Amino acid sequence: MNPRTVHLALYHTLADWEHGFAVARINSPAFQKVPGRYRVRTVAATLDPVTTMGGVRLLPDLRLADVDPADSAMLLLPGADSWTDGGNAEFGAAARRWLAAGVPVAAICGATLGLAAEGLLDDRPHTGNAVQELETAPGYAGSAHFSDERVVRAGGLITAGGAGALEFAREVFAELDLYEPAVLEAWYGLFRTGDPVWVDRLRATLA
Repeated sequence: MNPRTVHLALYHTLADWEHGFAVARINSPAFQKVPGRYRVRTVAATLDPVTTMGGVRLLPDLRLADVDPADSAMLLLPGADSWTDGGNAEFGAAARRWLAAGVPVAAICGATLGLAAEGLLDDRPHTGNAVQELETAPGYAGSAHFSDERVVRAGGLITAGGAGALEFAREVFAELDLYEPAVLEAWYGLFRTGDPVWVDRLRATLA
């Protein structure tokens, strides 16, 4: 089986923690409904190394210009300081192409600013760090659709604030249909609470 590709966007000042839960589990076959169904590849504006907020240097797999949304299972957009300065506009435009092609997009923290500037949040339920932050994006007209929830998934678009990396991953998994519902509930319960009872529930899903 050829795995479908989830594309993880890279850009300077990338927030190291915001995509970690999602990427680690997408690339791990454990507990998945169809192991090996997906793989993660990184995509950037160029193939030059990217330095994250934490100072880690990452080498992109692909150039954004070379990726067709039809060849993608999802576009993952982590936050970054560069979003707040109006950077990464090419990825805001890419999000529009992905959604227009019926391919899901997941954006967290500062990446929601890019979606707001692209006009993609004007008529969709969404969230972010705060509505006041999104209102700084040029042309944003979606405040009536903003939710204070940690994550919102609606019509193939997932948005989250920077404090919602765990919930963000949960909705990414749900959108990709990565796990059976009982597995997803147990995984989220374990990482949300740390209670060992969820380990037993997770193991029970394999029985």
